[in-house]
Amino acid sequence: MAQHEHGVRLSPPTWLTAGLRPRPAPVPWAAVARASVALSAPLAVGLAAGRPAYGALVSMGALSGVIGDTADAYRMRFFNIAVPQLFGAVGVTLGTLVYGRDWTAVAVLTLVALVSGMISSIGSVASVSGLLLLLNAVVGAGLPMPRPWWTAPLLLTAGGAVVLLLTLFGWPLRGGVPERAAVAASYRSVAAFVRAAGTPEHDERRQDVTQSLNASYDLLLAHRTRRHGRSPGLTRLIARLNALIPIVEAASAAKLRPARLGPLPEAWPAAVLALADGIEDGVEDGPRTDEPLPLDLPAPTGPSERALERALRYAAAVAAEPDKAHAADPDRLGRPAAPWVRTRRAARAALLSGASWRYGLRLALCIGLAQVVVSVLPVPRSYWVALTVTFVLKPDFGSVFSRAVLRALGTAGGLLLAVPVLAEVPRGWWDVPTVAVLAALIPAFSAKGYAFQTAAITPVILLLSDLLNHQGFGLVLPRLYDSLIGCGIALVAGYLCWPESWHTRIGDRLADTVADASAYVALAFAGGPGHDRPARPVRRRRLYRDLSAVRSEFQRALTEPPPTGPRAAAWWPLVIAVERVVEATTATRVRVEHGEPAPPPEEVAAIAADLTALAGALRTGTPLPRPDGDAAARPTNTGTTGSAGTTGSAGTTGSAAAPDVLGPLRSEVRAACAIASPVLG
Repeated sequence: MAQHEHGVRLSPPTWLTAGLRPRPAPVPWAAVARASVALSAPLAVGLAAGRPAYGALVSMGALSGVIGDTADAYRMRFFNIAVPQLFGAVGVTLGTLVYGRDWTAVAVLTLVALVSGMISSIGSVASVSGLLLLLNAVVGAGLPMPRPWWTAPLLLTAGGAVVLLLTLFGWPLRGGVPERAAVAASYRSVAAFVRAAGTPEHDERRQDVTQSLNASYDLLLAHRTRRHGRSPGLTRLIARLNALIPIVEAASAAKLRPARLGPLPEAWPAAVLALADGIEDGVEDGPRTDEPLPLDLPAPTGPSERALERALRYAAAVAAEPDKAHAADPDRLGRPAAPWVRTRRAARAALLSGASWRYGLRLALCIGLAQVVVSVLPVPRSYWVALTVTFVLKPDFGSVFSRAVLRALGTAGGLLLAVPVLAEVPRGWWDVPTVAVLAALIPAFSAKGYAFQTAAITPVILLLSDLLNHQGFGLVLPRLYDSLIGCGIALVAGYLCWPESWHTRIGDRLADTVADASAYVALAFAGGPGHDRPARPVRRRRLYRDLSAVRSEFQRALTEPPPTGPRAAAWWPLVIAVERVVEATTATRVRVEHGEPAPPPEEVAAIAADLTALAGALRTGTPLPRPDGDAAARPTNTGTTGSAGTTGSAGTTGSAAAPDVLGPLRSEVRAACAIASPVLG
């Protein structure tokens, strides 16, 4: 590594180079084969029919399907591919109608960009749909399309249909396998969480559990409303996943076991792994039995282990009779609303959201500027400028700044691949094997990072577009200039001109999560052990999902240049502290339900008030008030059952103090407030 003579590092900053390091990911061989066939076969058919431009358009539609095929469950893959293709057909139709009409194209593409930006905030499928709506509109307005007007949308949609058919070929053999594998993976992540109880790895394993549960519930619940009651296998898997929640809660409580007892015996995580093996082997698809899976569990030594034993035996009973368990507890975490209800709510939220309008206006401004530049400057067929702006300004894809840099570097790398192809490969049948090889690189490189994905997609688009405009090697340098112009527009008009780009949103999102944590504390200890029990897991899962979103925002902010990146890094300890507060609440609730005394309501209210004050301070940026002397001087209870340094109640001199069941939770709340104070200044 290059260094200055005084020892100062001269290497590029981490926020700039993070995206250039390839992510460790296995090669998705099935997706590689699918992409190769889906893009090369239509081209071969078009050449055989004497219509190479038609084949190129079908391959372009297939390229969109390949990029959007990111789900595991087959029904989700159907929606992820089919719905965006419809929006893409609308986009290319609008673009084709304004081709060659410079200022009309500016107005239409600006309006399309506004709509695309607003619908992108609804969800993942809507985000891809908005992307294809705008991308295809830009391509239709920048490239000559076959006539009549309906030919291009029909051919592009056919390309998406090719990918969809290739994807669904495995449904009869692998239907339900991704869902079963996801649930089994969640059980295994929980087994590791149980094993890590009371060890330094506890927090890291908890984060793994959160991510795994998020993925499993997304996979099982996303499109199941219409299928509910008509898919027994899916219903049983949901019952098995719901049965995992009490095990997670009990594992959180196990963190508070006395240190003198040591780690949990291996029999506890082994029992969870046995349940995971049953799921992965497809036991839930076999005949139902009244006999639960036999579990060899040690005798419980405290409330945490009693909770764990009860949760494991319940999960084993669900494995034996998931249908009855599901009927008794149909949706522990809440069934999603009907698709049309969710669509209506999402559309209303997008129309009324200030963030949605701001992003839509930002994207519209940049696309409008890109089209104006294309109309004013003598840049031939420079649809690539607006194309670059669209990819760079996707907010759910990461930092605008880093994506602009990575887009420029990725395009340069892709052009290096395209140079020998466009210069040496003869047009015609040689294009088919060339596209087959280049298309295979797209799924393989996409798993490595955005710059690598860009480098793989660039030569494919150049080769296909060459079949439409016949510019050959003359495409290379103009596309590089177009990419640099597009990145410049995105950086200036989409980043520097918007002050909100310079500030991280972690504090605002974290404030909302802390306020929800306050409500969760109040709910957890309200009305006794059985009060409103179904609502607690729902609130807890929502909290952890929100914290996952905060983590994603944190990772995005770290790729921003100073001062945004360093400011974001200061929030990280507080994110961890809030996660620990939520877990301590759950752990304390579980221990109360299995033998610990219920805490006084006034102490619960005081902790909730502390969290509410913390949320208010995070929103306003004002420092927290110093704790009063009574709170700071609360004496430590040496008779506590926890291992986290709990505190006891005052006024017990001369006799054994009552266990301070809220001690661990109070300690975590104080730690969160102490961490927040320097951040708030």
